Amino acid sequence: MFFSVVIPTYNRQPILAKCLQALEAQVLGKSSVVRDYEIVLVDDGSDDDTLSWLEMYKTQLPHVRVFQQKHQGPAAARNLGVQKALGDRIIFIDSDLVVTENFLQAHADALVEGEKKLGSDRFFTYGAVINTCNFSNPTVEPYKVTDFSAAFFATGNVAIPKHWLEKAGLFDNSFQLYGWEDLELGVRLKKLSLQLIKCPAAVGYHWHPAFSLKEIPNLIDKEIQRGRMGVLFYQKHPTWEVRMMIQMTWLHRLLWGILSVNGLLNERTMAPFLQWLIDLGKPQLALEVARIFLNWYNVKGVYEAYGALRASNK
Repeated sequence: MFFSVVIPTYNRQPILAKCLQALEAQVLGKSSVVRDYEIVLVDDGSDDDTLSWLEMYKTQLPHVRVFQQKHQGPAAARNLGVQKALGDRIIFIDSDLVVTENFLQAHADALVEGEKKLGSDRFFTYGAVINTCNFSNPTVEPYKVTDFSAAFFATGNVAIPKHWLEKAGLFDNSFQLYGWEDLELGVRLKKLSLQLIKCPAAVGYHWHPAFSLKEIPNLIDKEIQRGRMGVLFYQKHPTWEVRMMIQMTWLHRLLWGILSVNGLLNERTMAPFLQWLIDLGKPQLALEVARIFLNWYNVKGVYEAYGALRASNK
């Protein structure tokens, strides 16, 4: 078994350094089925210090192969990574994920056990993702209820035979904004009858800055982008399941409309309360509260994009 760890990155040099260093520190068992691995890093047009840092530390990153493209989004970056990958198994992680030293071995063990159980390789393994804002030591963060994910195929921490990605058609490059490109591929993999096998021993710590009020405009923009990409997702797979995933139902409109009092609870009116929570040392709780209006922006973004689509088709 040869792993290709495919990582798209865009302007994340500080946490990318921790991500790559953790992957270089992998410990494989003496009888491991993993004969080797590579790290296929695709720079998606970064204009920070990413490329200069990689050049400076390349001797300390022997498994890393770097490829570059103009800024096209993570879907195109992952596709380039898969196309350049030498391995028979692909592991997708994001460039802000710091893994434990047994990460690769855990995925390998789960892949071997899964094949024994199912009698084929028609499956992928999905590791655990723990969110943290601890930059100095991200791997000390405990698992939280909010870290649970019900996603079928999410590229934050997943291992899959390369040939199934190629058969499914890789990621759709039309997803150039934030969100849904991995779950859309997941729908196509499900149609090929692939199964998900959870691999909790393959742990990755997803780092993000501690929530602050200055992050809100960027978070709102992401939710609006996610709404637009959600409509693209629905165009490709017009099912009730997808409508539920992208929050394009009357239930979501009603739920977030009520919780946000039809938008009256927003980034301006809730700012004092959010700042109070942050000052108490509870930025994660503040972020969860902020999701009241963030989800309202997402739902509005979905319906605005869907309305524009229907108008253009008339």
